[in-house]
Amino acid sequence: MSTSKHERVLLVGGGGREHAVARAVDRAADATLYACASNRNPGIDALAEEYHVVESETDPDAVVGVAQDVGATLAVVGPEAPLQAGVTDALDEAGIYAFAPKADEARIETDKRFQREFMRDEAIPGCPAFEAFEDADAAADYVASVDHDVAVKPRGLTGGKGVRVTGDQLTQSEAVEYVRESDYDEWVVEERLVGEEFTVQAFVANGSVRTSPAVQDHKRAYEGDEGPNTGGMGSYTDASFELPFMTEADYDDAVEVIEAVVDAMPEYKGILYGQFMLTADGPKVVEFNARFGDPEAMNTLPVLETDFVELLRDARAGADLPELAFDAQATVCKYAVPAGYPTDPEAGAEVRIDEESAAEVGAQLFYASVDARDDGAVFTTTSRSFAVVGVADTIAAAEELAEAALAEAGEEGLRVRHDIGKADLVQSRIDHMKQLRGE
Repeated sequence: MSTSKHERVLLVGGGGREHAVARAVDRAADATLYACASNRNPGIDALAEEYHVVESETDPDAVVGVAQDVGATLAVVGPEAPLQAGVTDALDEAGIYAFAPKADEARIETDKRFQREFMRDEAIPGCPAFEAFEDADAAADYVASVDHDVAVKPRGLTGGKGVRVTGDQLTQSEAVEYVRESDYDEWVVEERLVGEEFTVQAFVANGSVRTSPAVQDHKRAYEGDEGPNTGGMGSYTDASFELPFMTEADYDDAVEVIEAVVDAMPEYKGILYGQFMLTADGPKVVEFNARFGDPEAMNTLPVLETDFVELLRDARAGADLPELAFDAQATVCKYAVPAGYPTDPEAGAEVRIDEESAAEVGAQLFYASVDARDDGAVFTTTSRSFAVVGVADTIAAAEELAEAALAEAGEEGLRVRHDIGKADLVQSRIDHMKQLRGE
């Protein structure tokens, strides 16, 4: 263990993921939280000693300026865009240890072509067949020429909304049209992976890899996995590290993939998030992210028993990270989004739940993109508004707690995927994997 001292932790970012990180810092034995974001998240604001609103979280000079003003000794960078912009690099150069990858390592998320070519060149397990293209017409011609289903991915960041899959979300001809008419030039086209998706988030520093329970996110906008992709409508974990449709071996195979990435990228630090498709042949990599997932952070951080700031200290000291302890409970997270989200969202609905009223029914509330006014009232914007999380012994019990909190919030101006975590949807995942595996 590194020597303990009082830490001043700067958190960069103002979404639901960052609210979960803020709670983890607040639970630490010896730390003060400071916040820096382009929006004012009322949940983070209530926990932070100081909250600095900056014009852009992707401005390294502005973030470093805040860090120096507050005397930060540690930093956590939440969203992906600041990673791409070199915010971690700037903090590290200023002598403020940031638990996040530098821009070069963050390409594992921010550049999908780099991600796949890195996996191929380093023989990382679980890489699907892919082709990369430097202009949209060439990519569209390729999509039109193949006789199998594919996933089409713009090369850069799209907020989780840029990928389209033929045979699932659209037809081959629709995919060709999507690529040609999009604003993106460079594309990666991959074989379509069939199975059940899950995510494993790993804490990484100094070659150490410490993983957290598997999470299943639900990106499709509407119940029954219908509609366009979103940033994530909700997610769940089980009371074990595996999900109900997985085996321990499936989880271990996913961890081996993450460990192989860190072996090939030894300077990596921060969170490495592997999104996997559990296929009949085992886990394949859908993508990597270079930070906590949103909503997945809201599943795993509330049950993390290890002192989060002590982990950051060990990372900074160059030591092995501590073994992580998690409370053996299930979690269900459901996002409330503005009516019309994601295609035509309507802002301005009042959020009629707060952290105290959520706690009264046994749930946790995490604010995401909201408009917090001076009189204390909170209203929706055009992005995901807030998430509620139930934590209990079983998925079913956790789901009931999340629903109780949503009942407190009401439905005016909001929409929720109520099916997330419900028994029939979870069972359908189990049945799907049994079918694929011929069981």
